[in-house]
Amino acid sequence: MNLLRVWVVVCTCVLAVPGFAAVTISSPASGPLSSPVHFVASGSSPACAKGISAIGIYTAPNVLAYVTSGAKLDTRLKMQPGKYDVVVQHWDKCGWTAKTLVSISVAAPAVPQSNHVWIITEENHSYEKVIGNSQMPYYNSLGSKYALATKYYSNRHSSLPALMRLVAGQDVTTNNNTTSCFDVDNVIRELLLKGMTWKSYQEDLPYAGYTGLSWANYVRRHNPLIDFVDVCAPSQKLNSVPYSQLATDMANNATPNYIYITPNLQHDGHDGTRAQADDWLSKQVPKILARPEFQSSGDGLLFIAWDEGDIAPTHDNRCSAKTLTGCGGRVATLVVGPKVKHNFKSQILYHHQNLLRTVCDALGLSSCPGAGAHASPMADFF
Repeated sequence: MNLLRVWVVVCTCVLAVPGFAAVTISSPASGPLSSPVHFVASGSSPACAKGISAIGIYTAPNVLAYVTSGAKLDTRLKMQPGKYDVVVQHWDKCGWTAKTLVSISVAAPAVPQSNHVWIITEENHSYEKVIGNSQMPYYNSLGSKYALATKYYSNRHSSLPALMRLVAGQDVTTNNNTTSCFDVDNVIRELLLKGMTWKSYQEDLPYAGYTGLSWANYVRRHNPLIDFVDVCAPSQKLNSVPYSQLATDMANNATPNYIYITPNLQHDGHDGTRAQADDWLSKQVPKILARPEFQSSGDGLLFIAWDEGDIAPTHDNRCSAKTLTGCGGRVATLVVGPKVKHNFKSQILYHHQNLLRTVCDALGLSSCPGAGAHASPMADFF
């Protein structure tokens, strides 16, 4: 849903119309409202036995945004942020008219607050290889039901630095085989400053706190959160846990505020097929969406994001539709939750730092790391 604040002051203007013809506005009323703005009004012209011909809404002088026949209107208008002197006017069948002014102020959309943010990362497939692809029916069903970023481009290629953009707003390192702990601002540092909780659930991780480069189909480079001094600390390192721990935490209602999930190499599209990735999501995501925070009154927010676009046989290096080189390609990012617009396709250009900023705003963090500090949030999704 949109979270546009609208303050309304109704000013009636009485015209010299026979029989005291009038327009009565019953909505919008004073107080914060959602957008699109809901208008409900009716016209009367007692001296005209023929009745009302039409009633309409002017959002600016000479801008008739809506008109309908008869004496009543009930409609919702999408309005950009700003101040408006809206006039609702009727025309009767005797040649007379009446109008009423309503002054409204529409604020910019905002990311709704959440105490339950989830991120699932996928690997190495461009937008066109995912959206509309018959191998990924579940993924596409989520995109149809919830919201899809149609102009989202990864900042760069190479797994770890690309994923670092999602959690730190910068590359941090270009070494995919690092075992270092970097003293760089990151989303975990900001979460801890706010007193919030987190966990990284990693499929095939052998045990909590494991810091090796790989195990079975787990690879450290797909688990960017453990490369910061904040997480290397003994009090935090055990929050990197095997994915199997998620079922226990869900059963005990013990999931944290921020959840980062990585399927293994066979299930994230890296080594396995897109069909395998879709099958994994189709089995795991419904469990997440069944949680209380994802019901109609909940605050759950789930992102499913790809680190980068195609890397073989050809590299997708797009930064945007017009800039075809220098970045990590176009990827299909989904946004899911009860406060997310349904069947929405965003047309705004986004990168990983925009997703990071959206997470920061949703969690109410006092600061957002790296490029997230100056990025615009993905507010059009709400």
